Amino acid sequence: MNHLTYPRERTLGTITLVLGLIAWLGLIIGSFGIALVILALGFVLYLFAQSSLIAHIKGNGVELSEKQFPDLYSQFIRCCDQLEIKSRPQAYILNGNGGLNAFATKFLGTQYVVLMTDVVDAMDKHDDGVSFYIGHELGHLRKKHLSGGLLRWPVLWLPLLGAAYSRARETTCDRHGLACCKSPEGAARSLAALAAGVERWKDLDVISYVKQTNHTSGFWMSFHELTAGYPWLTKRAARVMDVEATMPKRSFISYILAAFVPFAGRLGSGFGVLILVYIIGVLAAIALPAYQQYTTKAVLAANIIQSQDTRDALGNYYENNQEIPESLSALNIKAELIDGSLMTLDTNNMALSVNTKKGEIIFTPAEDDQGKIIWGCINGEGLTPEQLPPSCISVEIK
Repeated sequence: MNHLTYPRERTLGTITLVLGLIAWLGLIIGSFGIALVILALGFVLYLFAQSSLIAHIKGNGVELSEKQFPDLYSQFIRCCDQLEIKSRPQAYILNGNGGLNAFATKFLGTQYVVLMTDVVDAMDKHDDGVSFYIGHELGHLRKKHLSGGLLRWPVLWLPLLGAAYSRARETTCDRHGLACCKSPEGAARSLAALAAGVERWKDLDVISYVKQTNHTSGFWMSFHELTAGYPWLTKRAARVMDVEATMPKRSFISYILAAFVPFAGRLGSGFGVLILVYIIGVLAAIALPAYQQYTTKAVLAANIIQSQDTRDALGNYYENNQEIPESLSALNIKAELIDGSLMTLDTNNMALSVNTKKGEIIFTPAEDDQGKIIWGCINGEGLTPEQLPPSCISVEIK
């Protein structure tokens, strides 16, 4: 039965499993085991959510059996035998409320296949119709798609990779559905019902529908498929008609754009773009303040260097005369620095203020044990202590 597995699923499954295990190991080590606690809490939430679904199925659905809808049950049994599934899941039919769908699920080791009434009713005149849906969902259970996701979960959101793995799994399950049908056309017509609806699928020209795959090579068609968890329905129909069918190549440029869009599962590429915008927003919220802090420190560091000669001149004057000069101009010092910052001298304590583009930095003098002037600096108006560069050192004034 290995031929039922789409080759790319094996490759992508191995890649996502290895990367997922590495990611889990990194999360557990990096969080000092906190990730295990979060994982345990997540499992508890899963139990409650999944138990609600199973309770809904059992409480409202109809379980298929030899006495309850035997025609559907016989198709289910035949498909299980065809796929060599010895441990048969429980099968139910549930009101679809207008939706053509079926799904597989599991809870505490018990597997379930659920058919929606709309699918069953729509396929009433199609002998292979329900069989394809049954086979597709049995494919998910047979390939353990419902249990392998946890180990891969940390990397399934990655652009391109997560979506490609999801599409490969769906193709594998389509092959399982095909194996339960009597003909490839029957399988393709079952898939086409998802597009044509409950009545029109009967008059659908399958060959013409399959030819629509030629439209999928454009940029936008390629992009939205690369970010989606399902292949285009036309491609799925083409692949069950001919499992070796060659699909049109996707636009190369679409891969570049899709590489920036996280995989959002069934929520679609639009939600993936929203996730991307959110991630960019978070990074911007972190990066912009850090960048602004960096540029502020860079400007202040430059001003410290540019005003060094002025401080040296003030220090030398005080050491030689034991008094504070009347002004900067008395020492033939221009008040304006190269970058346009203005220096102001406080003649009471010889503090030198520099009004920069980022705010005010104040240089304060002090005498060391040998009577030499040393300078420290503090933040003035418009600046915080955190914005000062490392070269700005505070000193005590005697």
